[in-house]
Amino acid sequence: MVITVNRPEHVSGTSIAQIVDLIRGTGVDVKLRGAITETDKLLTGATLDSREVQPGDLYAALPGANVHGAQFAQKAVESGAQAILTDPHGAELSTNCNSTLIVVPDPRAVLGAVSAAIYNNPTAQLGMVGITGTNGKTTTAYLVESAWRALGRTTGLIGTIETRIAGSVLRSSHTTPESPKLQGVLALMREHEVSHCVMEVSSHALSLHRADAIRFDTAVFTNLSQDHLDFHESMEDYFQAKATLFTPEHATTGVICIDDTWGRRLAQQSTIPTITLATPSFSDSTCATTDQTSPTAEDTPTPDWRLVTTGDKADTAFELVREGTHTGPGRLRLNSALPGEHNRINTALAALVLLASGLPVNEIERAMGARPRVPGRMEIVPLHTSTLGSADNALTPEAYVDFAHTPDAITATLTALRARADQRGGNLVAVIGAGGDRDAGKRPLMGAAAAALADVVVVTDDNPRCEDPAIIRAAVTAGAHSASQTTVLEQAGRAEGIAAAIRHLEPQDILAVLGKGHESTQTIGTETIPFDDREAIAAAWASHLGSDQEDR
Repeated sequence: MVITVNRPEHVSGTSIAQIVDLIRGTGVDVKLRGAITETDKLLTGATLDSREVQPGDLYAALPGANVHGAQFAQKAVESGAQAILTDPHGAELSTNCNSTLIVVPDPRAVLGAVSAAIYNNPTAQLGMVGITGTNGKTTTAYLVESAWRALGRTTGLIGTIETRIAGSVLRSSHTTPESPKLQGVLALMREHEVSHCVMEVSSHALSLHRADAIRFDTAVFTNLSQDHLDFHESMEDYFQAKATLFTPEHATTGVICIDDTWGRRLAQQSTIPTITLATPSFSDSTCATTDQTSPTAEDTPTPDWRLVTTGDKADTAFELVREGTHTGPGRLRLNSALPGEHNRINTALAALVLLASGLPVNEIERAMGARPRVPGRMEIVPLHTSTLGSADNALTPEAYVDFAHTPDAITATLTALRARADQRGGNLVAVIGAGGDRDAGKRPLMGAAAAALADVVVVTDDNPRCEDPAIIRAAVTAGAHSASQTTVLEQAGRAEGIAAAIRHLEPQDILAVLGKGHESTQTIGTETIPFDDREAIAAAWASHLGSDQEDR
């Protein structure tokens, strides 16, 4: 079932006066302005999009990159907004607005708390888990939600792919929505009697106060590697944004993977109790920053739990073994629902979330046996029976789609698929691209990561947005050429790039199309068009089989 609304049907209402008192209670200076200052009016919703205003709403008129939201204040009032929350410049732009203006220095900084109050603090009735990190947020969130459902909980999920409310789906536009929409969705979950919600918490959301007014029962840190440096000034700034989640204002307990130095720093810096995880990748390697010194060997924390594999790299079974002298259960026996070491880590983190909630080992092991389908994460695209090779060759190439769009994620995904290709005696063919108007520094690193593991790398377009696609491809290709034994091809047009990769496939080969995962559109310039990697693979494969038949 698809849900088409993103806020509850019934809201009791909060007066403008109560909102003003709430803001003043945080020590923020508030001024009431406007042609009308009726503070007894009730607010029953909130939005920062003037096109989505409903009668009774608070309209948050925020400064934007190109235009100030206050320019649409009168339109919002005409649509039924009862009050406008804005900054001093917004107040100047709204002089003739026929409504109450609530003016504060930084409206974003209070909007989360204000939105939560309007919707009557929905997370007070929800068990909340927040997951942050560069890679693995989505898969870990799906694993947690799947385990809860296996235990009979009524669940909610908010993330990159979609929002799920008691089994129904609401499409997502951001990893973490803006605070008015986020609080509205959480209130909708409460209305649908959801008991437990897991959400991805992006660094953007933490920096822009979207997750303010939510206190998570458990906060999870997966890892940190280069990404989003178009938004953050440095890796240190990126890290500190993530670290704010691990404070008493935002969470009660933390679960932290300490494989990288960022995780070890976070375990030391966290001001809440934490459960730490180390895996076979755990080492004393340093993180790529010059802003802070790395922890010394003496500072490196001993993990609370260690992931121990019980077979070869292709085996999905593993154990979590408690380290040190801690009391409580000492071992968890688990299976990963998805291939690859990185997915064993995601599974381990999800299991530790359940452990942090007080569940016994037998229930955790049973719940983690569920097999969620995570769209666009190591997702297999079925290929029809191949006519390639000899007539008695039963093998068909395997095709995978994955959202991997950072150097570390590409390495993790291709490491898993390299093992699969070796198992089949075939080559690994990878299709990669990089997004435009985003962190340009990671592009050559992405190319190098792909070329280090794949036999053939096809560099093509991702979402070029308003950048020249050829310039983006050139940066990725330059990095890919660092591996001399790898065949590197550059192909404009994503569909054409996928088709070029398929032409290189032999029956025993593995195809990995990386970067877009679950996405069903592509942004070129200012235009967003339908495009799905899974459909493009199927179409290119069908065309290739047709041409192969003709050649025969």
